[in-house]
Amino acid sequence: MIKLVLADDQALVRGGFRALLSAQPGMSVVAEAADGAQAVQLAREHRPDVVLMDIRMPGTDGLTATREIGADPALTEVKIIILTTFELDEYVFEAVRGGASGFLVKDTEPAELIQAVRVVAAGEALLSPSVTRRLIAEFASRAKEPLAAGQLDRLTEREREVLTLVGAGMTNEEIAQRLFMSPATAKTHVSRTMMKLHARDRAQLVVIAYESGLVKPGWT
Repeated sequence: MIKLVLADDQALVRGGFRALLSAQPGMSVVAEAADGAQAVQLAREHRPDVVLMDIRMPGTDGLTATREIGADPALTEVKIIILTTFELDEYVFEAVRGGASGFLVKDTEPAELIQAVRVVAAGEALLSPSVTRRLIAEFASRAKEPLAAGQLDRLTEREREVLTLVGAGMTNEEIAQRLFMSPATAKTHVSRTMMKLHARDRAQLVVIAYESGLVKPGWT
């Protein structure tokens, strides 16, 4: 069962998401939050698999809440999907840096939302690689805390290649084709790279690839 917490300051929006997601087999909305502070509290209380987090809320906003959840070692397994009205919302990049697994615009088709929840709950993390790549390329220059020098020295040459391709928005299958390996091997390299760089998920690998200079905005 995928447990969800909904965080949005509009009760009508939360109600719509609850009706849609609760009707899906294997999904359960366990709590709703009207602001970021409540979302963090409910995440600690319920340990959901996924939090759908509105980025713009009064009081404690979704960006702050995402950072708090992302920084809590006890909530490592809690995945966050940012909900935003605009695809190129200036705060989304910082939310991904803070621990969000991806983002969706609020007018996403219901089937896409349901699939996104399942994908993130399964640990795949990066939603719509091409869209996420465009967004991060747009806002990579806004990063406030560059990657520590030498951190990539932990990686093997192959892992650096894999990180570069993840940053370019490639799936495991596409990485496997590019590097002439099996998808399972590509997945193993991605997992090891995440572990070495202490990345919560694949989305944070994309951020690291840009911040380290392995991938430049506009690179394909």
